[in-house]
Amino acid sequence: MLVIMKKAANESELEGVKSYLIDRDFDFHQSTGANRIILGVIGHTAAINQGELRSLPGVLEIFKIPEEH
Repeated sequence: MLVIMKKAANESELEGVKSYLIDRDFDFHQSTGANRIILGVIGHTAAINQGELRSLPGVLEIFKIPEEH
């Protein structure tokens, strides 16, 4: 799963999203670009409440990565 942060997201909002993920036992990798921060979430992301995560301050969008069969 990818979590795309808004351009205007501040450090507090980013830390809130990270805490949300850590509290639910997910790991992530952060990629910081010139205009966006993207968090690549690692783990069984089907357990994440997508609506709840999307509603966190600073989150622009989330994308599920399809599982291979």
